[in-house]
Amino acid sequence: MSKHTPSRSEFLTIRGLRCHVRHWGRDGAPKLFMMHGWMDVGASFQFVADALQGDWHVIAPDWRGFGLSQRSGLDTYWFPDYLADLDAILRHYSPEQAVYLLGHSMGGNIVGLYAGARPERIRKLINLEGAGLKGAKPEQAPGRYAKWMDSLLEQPEMRGYPTQAAVAARLQKTNPRLSDDKAAFLAQHWSARNDAGEWEILGDPVHKQAGPLPYHVDDVMACWQAITAPVLWVEADQTNMWDWMGGKPAGRAELDRRLGHLRDVTRKMVYDAGHMLHHDQPQALAQMIEEFLAS
Repeated sequence: MSKHTPSRSEFLTIRGLRCHVRHWGRDGAPKLFMMHGWMDVGASFQFVADALQGDWHVIAPDWRGFGLSQRSGLDTYWFPDYLADLDAILRHYSPEQAVYLLGHSMGGNIVGLYAGARPERIRKLINLEGAGLKGAKPEQAPGRYAKWMDSLLEQPEMRGYPTQAAVAARLQKTNPRLSDDKAAFLAQHWSARNDAGEWEILGDPVHKQAGPLPYHVDDVMACWQAITAPVLWVEADQTNMWDWMGGKPAGRAELDRRLGHLRDVTRKMVYDAGHMLHHDQPQALAQMIEEFLAS
């Protein structure tokens, strides 16, 4: 297995929940915050941390209910909580200085909203495929509320795997580009033994349930328009993000429309990569990040 940049773990109490934060690099180095996506963990940025050439202090929390961070104990996760958690994390690590902030997928959605709500806190923003969802229509609301209430009557569960190697195989099934050593590394951080002795993905199964609130594109775009920091938008040539945006032709046009709301955006494409571009092409991604932060 290739040698990895060593990381260290820290636990903070954030808004009443125990939050796990992973660090790479030395404490005095410039800080770069990396926020993971849905059903992912902060350790997932290991390969990017390995590929960075400069002197950085990378800080990657696990969102509430993911990885080693505490689960809320509630039956629903509310999206604005992620913004408030991020605000608390940034106040803890960088109370005075504006920050370099990166988010992937769900994390990209969160940092985009946050950077509009707190523009003065962001020095530069990097969004890895956090394009958002297809916009909701008002007539979908009754069914959405009903579906949510129905889901609360069921107890969601995570599937168990007999071994950590089986978890790695599952990750490779989802992403065939993952090498054996990367899959084995990720399986260590994505899973843990449950009470039945099986290996279970470290994500609260409640995350799998659809929430009741519609996705209001206009609200999101108002936040994007309020961003004052330069933005680096990165996407993968083999991405499946169109699945969440209504299919490729319509999704491509809608993505271009959304990116048009950003005042200062640099757009980059990572080739031979899927949605998990930080796993597939960490060297190319790290180079783009460092070039953008140096510019």
